[in-house]
Amino acid sequence: MNYKNKDVVDKLVREHSSALVRFLTRRMKSREDAEDIAQSAYLKLYTLDNLDHLSNAKAFLFQVAANMSIDQIRREVLHKNYLDKEASKQPRDLSAMATSASQTVSLEREIEARETLLLVHAKLQGLPHNARQAFILSRNKGWTYSQIAKQMGVSVSSVEKYILEVLKQLRHVVVEVEQ
Repeated sequence: MNYKNKDVVDKLVREHSSALVRFLTRRMKSREDAEDIAQSAYLKLYTLDNLDHLSNAKAFLFQVAANMSIDQIRREVLHKNYLDKEASKQPRDLSAMATSASQTVSLEREIEARETLLLVHAKLQGLPHNARQAFILSRNKGWTYSQIAKQMGVSVSSVEKYILEVLKQLRHVVVEVEQ
């Protein structure tokens, strides 16, 4: 860590922390996300070469934080679009699908499905605890990413990364089975 900026960053934290979090909360609609971004912005300032030459360090801090919030919003939109795309691939009426499928599915297909389910279950058990926990809380319990992040004590972006990694791993299992 670059300690040349320690005094400047510490002063910014003392003088503008609450204003920065309020500013980011309005943008992000979540205090937890705002606090995460504010923390990341302060850490980013620590890594810069020298802040003493800045004419308006507060404005620079707010601009860094605003850019980070835009990046996170973009990631969330991309993730939502991905999830919407995946959801659109699933049938809308699961009960109707189950009724018609049970009438037409052959015993062979049922065995293949059970084997696939066992492989998926085994893959889930082999994943890191945090990724598995985030995935289960999201898919099984229906929790939002913010709720999961709070429960696990991590950022929302970490929850997104965990769930995307699980989805990627499970997709590999399904692709292997289909080949």
